[in-house]
Amino acid sequence: MHSIVLYCTAALGALLFLLGLAVSILRFRTGIGHGGAPERNALLNRVIRAHANTAEFAPFLAVLFLYFGWKGPSSLDLALVIAASVSRFLIVIGLVVWPSLSRPNPARFVGALGTYLSGAGLCLAMIVGW
Repeated sequence: MHSIVLYCTAALGALLFLLGLAVSILRFRTGIGHGGAPERNALLNRVIRAHANTAEFAPFLAVLFLYFGWKGPSSLDLALVIAASVSRFLIVIGLVVWPSLSRPNPARFVGALGTYLSGAGLCLAMIVGW
């Protein structure tokens, strides 16, 4: 198994679980045990959105990463794995750090676009067998 693939898979897993922990801590601090905060752009709502978005993409990306790590990734495969990992962190930064969920920001845009392109590239590489 390629070490870069393992590190990227572990980083996605850590991101998912740490965001889940952050949601729990924020729920405890705010006393909101269910649902979101009343204010749309509250930190709790932004972290919930970041966690949910990560939970939507990280598991399948991890499957793709481990497939390529198992078969022996090419340089292009590794570049796509790294790009997908960086993109997932960028989208979390864009959701949590910026004060509004309503307004686009560069981190969210680059993170989303990078996730779509690198994920599609990995799927294509799996089909074509690069």
